[in-house]
Amino acid sequence: MADDKTTHFGFKTVNRGEKVNMVAGVFHSVAGKYDLMNDLMSGGIHRLWKRFTIELSGVRRGNSVLDIAGGTGDLAAKFSRLVGSEGKVVLADINDSMLQVGREKLTNRGIVGNIEYVQANAECLPFPDNSFDCITIAFGLRNVTDKDAALRSMLRVLKPGGRLLVLEFSKPTNELMSKVYDRYSFDILPRMGKLITNDEDSYRYLAESIRMHPDQETLKEMMAEAGFAEVRYHNMTAGVVAVHRGVKP
Repeated sequence: MADDKTTHFGFKTVNRGEKVNMVAGVFHSVAGKYDLMNDLMSGGIHRLWKRFTIELSGVRRGNSVLDIAGGTGDLAAKFSRLVGSEGKVVLADINDSMLQVGREKLTNRGIVGNIEYVQANAECLPFPDNSFDCITIAFGLRNVTDKDAALRSMLRVLKPGGRLLVLEFSKPTNELMSKVYDRYSFDILPRMGKLITNDEDSYRYLAESIRMHPDQETLKEMMAEAGFAEVRYHNMTAGVVAVHRGVKP
């Protein structure tokens, strides 16, 4: 059981101060093949989840967007085209290895000019108040040690009327999907990690971290308690993934 001094790292209980470095170790290990594994793990469906999140964001030309835990830049690349030369996109990630992969990938695709790269901790974002029209965090919140602090930090740097989109694995909405999902997560996924990246442990952690993440209703309540208004969520793939949306009053 986690307390004020401890937290969860997958199913393990660890000191709160240790989790950042432990999560960093996971993503240092998988950064080089992160995109490949995403496609293999989801059968490419992650692209549809992200596309729906972008549609829900309402981002348009001239907006400023912060993509937290932006990793290899899937969302940031699309936002860059949406906001145009008058807008700005900041791709932020706490992990330097992921940030380097994202910068190289987007630069090689010619996505430059309106995009910046910042190494940042979601719990204490290094931006002024009221800076962004939209913030997204895709498959990153479950790795944050203090999720409440991160949500408050995101609220602070959003402009009034700005939107937060949290795309994250969640709780399946039916029993059959839940059983299939458990079998896949704890049996097949770590084997894929071992085969593709020679790292079974990191993918076992990822499966465990999904189970420890708050379910749909709990995360909705957490966003409301942090100060977001109009909090709603949309289940996708029978609740395997959900996208939560909240507005800064």
